[in-house]
Amino acid sequence: QVQLVESGGGLVQPGGSLRLSCAASGFTFSSYTMSWYRQAPGKARELLAGITSNDGRTNLPDSVKGRFTISRDNGKNTVYLQMNSLKPEDTAVYYCNAASALMEYWGKGTLVTVSS
Repeated sequence: QVQLVESGGGLVQPGGSLRLSCAASGFTFSSYTMSWYRQAPGKARELLAGITSNDGRTNLPDSVKGRFTISRDNGKNTVYLQMNSLKPEDTAVYYCNAASALMEYWGKGTLVTVSS
């Protein structure tokens, strides 16, 4: 049974930091590109960061580059999203995604609220 379980969300003040984790099971984690997305109320789901399976190359859009960092630990079947200098507009549900050429899986999301 495939599972992606996000954790680490919560309430944080503007300028603060959070580290999200996504624990994977039920598939060969090391063979999948892992990504983080987010969806704010009333907005489309947005790609935040991706990390490849083989060489660990990362890709982040300019909107979060320099503030967010994605990493993975294939030994722990876990992908992380380190978020710094958080802003109120970062408030959203954050989702973990696993993708290969044939399959794609999603977690259920974790809520991040940035507010004073």
